[in-house]
Formats: sequence, C-alpha cells, structure tokens
Amino acid sequence: MDILIENLLFRWAYSGFELSVPKLHLESGVSAAIVGPSGSGKTTFLKLLTGIEQADKGDVQLGETLLAKLNGNQRRALRQRSIGYVFQDFKLIEYLNVEENILTPWRLSENSGYSRVNMKARVSSLMDRLGLVSLKHRYPGKLSQGERQRTAIARALLLKPGLVIADEPTGNLDPDNKILVRDLLLSEITQQGATLIMVTHDRSLIEGFDRVIDFADFQSKTPVKAKAI
Repeated sequence: MDILIENLLFRWAYSGFELSVPKLHLESGVSAAIVGPSGSGKTTFLKLLTGIEQADKGDVQLGETLLAKLNGNQRRALRQRSIGYVFQDFKLIEYLNVEENILTPWRLSENSGYSRVNMKARVSSLMDRLGLVSLKHRYPGKLSQGERQRTAIARALLLKPGLVIADEPTGNLDPDNKILVRDLLLSEITQQGATLIMVTHDRSLIEGFDRVIDFADFQSKTPVKAKAI
C-alpha cells in the first residue's frame, strides 16, 4: 500500500507539544522503522495514520483513499480490510486458542471475500511458516512471550493487508526473540508484498529495513497559551 502524508499537524491539548510531518511518502512494499524515545509521539502517529485519531491539519492518503473524506464507520472498515496491527502487549483473546485467535480478523470482517475453507488453509500456512503448528490448540496463558507475538503476527497477516503496523512489537521480548520477531515480520511482509511500518526505541533492530525515520525530526515544543474561561 502506497502512503502519502502532507502537512500533517497534531497538537496535544495543554502540553505545548505538537507533531508536524511536512511530507512523508512510503511506496508500496517498503519496510520502514520509526525510531525515537518514549513519549515522542510515535504511537500517536500510528493512530493518525490508521484513522483512529484525526489530525488538526493535513492529509493522510492510504492507497487511493484520503482519510479525511471518510466517516468513522468507513475508517473502521478500512482498518479491518486493509491494515494489520501488531501490538507490544499482543492483545490476544485469552479464551481463544492460537488458531482461533489468528482467525479473529476474518470473523470480524463483514466482506473479507474469503470462505472458511480458504481461511483455514491460510491459517495453516501462516502457522507453518511462523512455527505455530504444534501450538494451534494451546491458549495464550500457556504460551511464551515469543509464541504470543508470533501468534499476533499471524493474526495481523491473515487477510493479506496492504499495510502492516507494528507498534513496539519486541518491547516485551528477550534479545533472541526480538531479532526473531523482526526477521519474521520482514520476511512475511516481503513475501506478501505489503508495506511495513514498525515503531521501536531500540536502534539495534533497524537493520534490514528499507527506510529508517527518526521521529525527533517531527516533534517540536511551542508555548502553551492560557485559555480564557
């Protein structure tokens, strides 16, 4: 998925900080690592990019779609259909096993275009590539941190989204699993032809990405003006 951001501005109320992205273009199929310290606005940027938050000014275009022209329901449908999300804390459903967790996006999507037979085959393929076949009937509480994140990656990739967002996906992992998860993401994205944006504060993980974006360039501090009451 091609991504174009122009003149994006988002202000945090009362804090005096603002996020300003004059222009950012990521071509379809590119992998980009966004680096920066905690609290620099990286997660907010992902929310703006996916339509969870709305900017004060500027345009976000995903493929041929301008987010500003969509209502809330349309933005939600776009996320379900075209965006896969990998979270730092996994966000697995504890009462579903590995296979059922991976199938969740298909069950929530109204018009995925995939039959149950096709989805079962897709899940089997993902579990095989991510080393989850022997764990398919296991519940999240019985998984290691690395196994939980691999399950979350498979879930994010299930519907073959054009854009995959990974928000600090290695933050809860040991050093070996950090490298494994990064390499799995890059490998799967390459195979799928999707665009990957991974946010991290760990600069040791940026090797292998097509682009590295330092988020410090997009944040500034402005005076906080008192409001009349």
